Amino acid sequence: MKSELTSLSGVVLLTPRRFGDHRGFFAETYSHRAYSEVGIDINFVQDNHSLSSEVGTVRGLHFQAPPAAQAKLVRCGRGAIFDVAVDIRKGSPTYGQWVGYELSADNGAQLFIPAGFAHGFATLKPDSEIVYKCSDYYAPQTEGAVRWDDPAIGIDWPLSCDPILSDKDAVAPLLSAFESPFLYEE
Repeated sequence: MKSELTSLSGVVLLTPRRFGDHRGFFAETYSHRAYSEVGIDINFVQDNHSLSSEVGTVRGLHFQAPPAAQAKLVRCGRGAIFDVAVDIRKGSPTYGQWVGYELSADNGAQLFIPAGFAHGFATLKPDSEIVYKCSDYYAPQTEGAVRWDDPAIGIDWPLSCDPILSDKDAVAPLLSAFESPFLYEE
C-alpha cells in the first residue's frame, strides 16, 4: 500500500495495491494490520455507502462533534469524486485550511480524515458511489457543518456546473460564525 502524508497533519492519502488481469482486479481495501503500520490505528465501527446520481453534487462540509466525533476512511467504489478535508481544530496551525484529492473507482485511492476535520465531496462522474468507514456510530444530535463555498476556506472545487446541494448544506454557517468543538493537540 502506498501512503502519502498531506499538508494537514493526520490526513493521509492511501492507495492500496491492485492485482489485475484480463478479468479485472482484486484489492484489499482495508486491513487493520496494514493501516496500523502506516499510523492509522483506528477501530472503525460503521461502514457507510452513498450514491450521488448527478455530476456536480456537493455533500458537505460535515462532521460529528464529540463525544461522537468520527474519523473516516473514504473511497469511491464507482465513478469519481473530489474529496475534501478541512481542519476545524481550534488552535491548529492549519485551522481553516483544506486538502482535496480525486478518488475514483479507477485510481482506487482513499483519504483518511481524522476527527477534528470537516469532510465533503463533489461528484465528477454520474452515479458515483462513496464507501467510507467511520470510527464512531452515526449520532444525529452531534452533526455539524460548515459552508462548502466559504471564501475564507477557499476550496477550489472542480465544478463545471452549478452545484446540487441539500437545503441543509446550502445554509451551513461560515467558518467565521462557527464555534468549533474540536481542540488541536500536538
